[in-house]
Amino acid sequence: MFISTAKFILVAACLGLLGGAGAAIAHPSDKSQGEAKLAKALEGRVAGAPVDCIQLRDIRSSQIIDGTAILYDTGSTLYLNRPESGASWLHDDDVLVTDTHSSQLCSIDVVRLFDSASRTPDGSVGLGKFIPYTGPKNR
Repeated sequence: MFISTAKFILVAACLGLLGGAGAAIAHPSDKSQGEAKLAKALEGRVAGAPVDCIQLRDIRSSQIIDGTAILYDTGSTLYLNRPESGASWLHDDDVLVTDTHSSQLCSIDVVRLFDSASRTPDGSVGLGKFIPYTGPKNR
């Protein structure tokens, strides 16, 4: 049986065999799972007024919430960043690569994402404002 190239590509894409092309689109259930994970991470904390920048030296770690947000941990405060663009590219197994030209990470910065396993580019996000969450330390 002969399958045309166009039909093969269509079938392969539908089956997810081409990888990457459809991976960036967040499935609605992935988004709700991301929101649930985010709610759990912020449980017991109180949101403050959004800020444009945070000091790079204060960031102890970061956590990607699939298709939703990035949490930056500075010890006593978690900063929630919901990217202005590209949030669907966020995957919890990615590595964040930031190229800043100051001592701060700001809402105008673009963060590149790399797949941790293959070390290949996996998209980018344009950061939004940082919302500080204070309260109990991480459990």
